[in-house]
Formats: sequence, C-alpha cells, structure tokens
Amino acid sequence: MKAWLKLAGLSWFGRQAFRMAAMAVPPYKGARQLANVSSRGFVSPSAKLHTRQFYRGDHSFIGDDVVIFQAADAGQVSLGRRSSLNAACIVECGEGGTVTIGDSTHIQPRCQLSAYKGSLVIGAGVQVAPNCAFYPYNHGFDMSVPIMKQPLTTKGGIVIEDDVWLSYGVVVLDGVTIGKGAVIGAGSVVSRDIPAGAIAAGTPARVIRQRGESE
Repeated sequence: MKAWLKLAGLSWFGRQAFRMAAMAVPPYKGARQLANVSSRGFVSPSAKLHTRQFYRGDHSFIGDDVVIFQAADAGQVSLGRRSSLNAACIVECGEGGTVTIGDSTHIQPRCQLSAYKGSLVIGAGVQVAPNCAFYPYNHGFDMSVPIMKQPLTTKGGIVIEDDVWLSYGVVVLDGVTIGKGAVIGAGSVVSRDIPAGAIAAGTPARVIRQRGESE
C-alpha cells in the first residue's frame, strides 16, 4: 500500500497507483486512512477532475465520485492540508469564480460548491454536513430578458470563517459571511451575515443565541 502511494498523483499512472492502494482498505470513508499515510493524500479512482489551476494540500482526501470542474475562464480551486471532499461532492468553478477550502476542513457527501463571478472561501477546521450548497452568485431578474439569458451577478462572494459547523442541508447564498465558530441549523438558508459564535437557523437563517448561552 505505501509503495503504491509513493507513486500516486494526478497523472494517468498516478491515478492507477491510487487505485491499487485503495484495494487494501475498506471502501467509502475507509479510504481516508490512505490520506494520512502519505503526504500525497488520496484521490479516489472514481473521482472526476477537470482542472486547470488546482492546488491540493498534503494529506488531503478526495472521495468516491467527487467531481471538480474548472471552466477555461475559471480561477483557482484550492483544497487545504488534511481537508476532505467526501463522496459525490461537486465543485464547479466558472468565469471569475474561485474556490478555497482551508486546512482540516471536512465536507461531507453530496455537497455542491459552485463559484461563478464571485469567490467561495471556506476557512480552516470547518465541518460541513451532507447536502449543503454554496452559491456565491445569482441570476439577473430583468423582466425584459428571458431567464435563460439573464447575466450572472455577484455581491462579493461567500466567506465561511474558521471553526464553523454547517448542519445537514444548509444553503449559503451570495454576499454572506459566516463568522468564526458559528453553528447553522439543518435545512437553513443563509442569506445574510451571521456573527462569530452565533447559533442560527431557519429560512432565512436568524440568530437564536450565542454559543455558551443557555437555551
């Protein structure tokens, strides 16, 4: 296993080396242990990467059926050290968009990270539950223009600061900053800034209390 990981990488041969190493461990999250063995990390054989400017930090993990797509006019996609994109996550980056994921951040299955026009910045130590979505852009609403021809717009992108927890099915919209240490309840739609250390929930998400305060 270690021998194969020494040869692993994003070239055709390197991907085959990842495949051989994966045969020695259980499937799904069982493969995450491989990312700890080698600084090359682990990229699942079933992951689909169409990248131009892609940085992958040491010991990072890209799970089964993850898709990372960068259009020709997209900015950089960056995955920090010891961070993970788990099964079936989709990272899509188009014109003017960038995606930055900090160190030791874990994004659970089936999350959608889509960046056009604006940037999506997720800090360090962030925990993202399954089925969350991030959209640092929007469509125009001019009544004289058909929806399919509306231009994309941005309010400045999305920033998720360090040590944030997003529960199952959270949607984060353009122009939002979620402060350090905040917690967002399941199924929330975050359309405005959430201060550091706050617990917020709802559609739209509203602050319920600060962490450490009694219910």
